[in-house]
Amino acid sequence: MSPWIKQCGLFLVALVILPKTTESKKDEVLYCSACLAIADELNYSIRQTDPKKMIHVGGFRLKPDGSLTDKKVPLVRSETHLTELLEGVCNSMSDYALYEDPVSKEKSYKRFAPRENDGGNFPDFKNFKFDGPESSSALKFACESVVEELEDDIISLFANESDHVAKTLCSEVSGHCTSSVFQHSEL
Repeated sequence: MSPWIKQCGLFLVALVILPKTTESKKDEVLYCSACLAIADELNYSIRQTDPKKMIHVGGFRLKPDGSLTDKKVPLVRSETHLTELLEGVCNSMSDYALYEDPVSKEKSYKRFAPRENDGGNFPDFKNFKFDGPESSSALKFACESVVEELEDDIISLFANESDHVAKTLCSEVSGHCTSSVFQHSEL
């Protein structure tokens, strides 16, 4: 056989084998924290929405008798509202930083920036690791990945007002928070 055929064969074998061996494992701390942050931010946004507001849902087709099939549902848990909230949820990831528990030395991303109605309740900053914009951009990327992967599940969970949305979403649905470290934390 000519040498170029052998080289082409080796190249093709490498193309088949290398992608399987170079797959990287997702950073569990990063993805679990992103998932928990999504749940927290959505819960906060839902609590800030007026529960009395209603939205019209249904089709705009006429029934045989000439009436429309239209009904009002609360805006708070509507699919339309949840989709809007989900589109902007990852923009708040810059308010999170890597936190190391002083006792257990466990790491996770936690919110350090107080919200408007928190009354200026600032956390203890000495346990946060501020690594600059690359840290929050990694969390934002993880957030966007989780949202893209689980958008329908997230909307479904929040629309049905599940009691433990964070635990259900991050442990059971996504599997991002499966280690024993996260099972003991505040899911």
